Amino acid sequence: MMRSLFSGVSGLQNHQTRMDVIGNNIANINTTGFKRNRVNFQDILYQQLQGAAHPTEDLGGVNPKEVGLGMSVASIDTIHIQGSLQTTGVGTDLAISGTGFFVLQDGDKTMYTRAGAFSVDEDGLMVNPANGMRVQGWMAREAAGETLLDISRQVENLIIPVGGKDSARATTSVNFACNLDKRIPELPENPTEAQINRSTWKTAINIYDSFGKEHILQVEFSRVPGQNNSWNAAVVVDPEGADPTNTAAGLGDAAPVPGDPPVFTLNFSNDGTLLSAEDAAGNVSGPAGQVLMNVAFDVLEATPGEDGAPVRQQFTLDLGAVGELTNSITQYSMTSSTKAVIQDGYTMGYLDSFKIDQSGIITGVFSNGNTRTLAQVALASFPNQGGLEKAGDSNFVASNNSGTANIGPSGVAGKGKIVSGALEMSNVDMAEQFTDMIVTQRGFQANSRTIQTADQLLQELLTLKR
Repeated sequence: MMRSLFSGVSGLQNHQTRMDVIGNNIANINTTGFKRNRVNFQDILYQQLQGAAHPTEDLGGVNPKEVGLGMSVASIDTIHIQGSLQTTGVGTDLAISGTGFFVLQDGDKTMYTRAGAFSVDEDGLMVNPANGMRVQGWMAREAAGETLLDISRQVENLIIPVGGKDSARATTSVNFACNLDKRIPELPENPTEAQINRSTWKTAINIYDSFGKEHILQVEFSRVPGQNNSWNAAVVVDPEGADPTNTAAGLGDAAPVPGDPPVFTLNFSNDGTLLSAEDAAGNVSGPAGQVLMNVAFDVLEATPGEDGAPVRQQFTLDLGAVGELTNSITQYSMTSSTKAVIQDGYTMGYLDSFKIDQSGIITGVFSNGNTRTLAQVALASFPNQGGLEKAGDSNFVASNNSGTANIGPSGVAGKGKIVSGALEMSNVDMAEQFTDMIVTQRGFQANSRTIQTADQLLQELLTLKR
């Protein structure tokens, strides 16, 4: 009789635990990155009234007789299925499509979360604004003039220097890829200004010195008299308001040769592609068929050297490859075009904004038009993510059964992709929770009836002596 009472009590207690879990799930139905829990029950000890017996020659076997002593909670599982993604339009809001967790640092403690409602604090640190925990990843480093991300290093705080400066960069390479109209007539002897304008073609692009000051690089092309497929090209930096003799040029590895202005000759084949080039010193073409001019000009704003000579800045003028059409100077019977494909210099700028791609790479956009990789957000995965412990604030911590965190970039080793401008919603299904609530309520009621019925039986037993 007492066994049924205790079985009923265990049923009430554990159904109450299940109801507590359901209540917590429903309470967090709109919590960003929340993962619902599920309660599993199991029966517990049994009292054996009679053991099993082997069959004999005369009788068959006998099954054991056992009376159960109630039930208990087998497990409370965290269900890590993907929640739906909600677009927010906020660039620092991040969601994970797939497996993985963001890594947060709270002092010496490492936390893991799916809630990516991040922002930048006054120090430029990327944090969870709800609790100040710092988002972890890898900062970009400068090496040999290149920006590199070394994901083999330990993770660190991510700093986004909004308003920070991007230093000016002097132009080191310019690529010209214009077309010269073969129909342009040759210059006659003693040409008029109108004839000069009809027989020449100028193309220009802005370049920068080490201070970020803008200069104009101009190349003026004119037909070589008596030559059908040859053009003279005059190189000038700052053609207006400056001394054109401050420009020097030389083909290939040759030292730049001053001129007034420096002139080199381009030769084209009958199919309109570049054939060869020759500078004022007689150097022909360039290495490996690439026509490269070394151009230098005086930076008048720089402090002169010990000899009093002005500082000279040098860059490479890439005219294209011999015999190539793409990104090379050509000569066709079409209107001359001005096309400078690339110049790599820029003035100083400030960080205006930044964006985060699906690999978690944070790219800064500067006011000078330059973009640069700033950092990369790290993700963590676990051999058994169901073994993680919930630590509040939508965070998890590693446990003895979760395994060691595997921290790396998104999209690698089974980790999901990062979605910027979105948040992962709770994976709680309201219909499922309400159904579980009804089942739990019925189970609780049934166990209460067990206790009531056992109590009535005990009451009858107590009245037998009357």
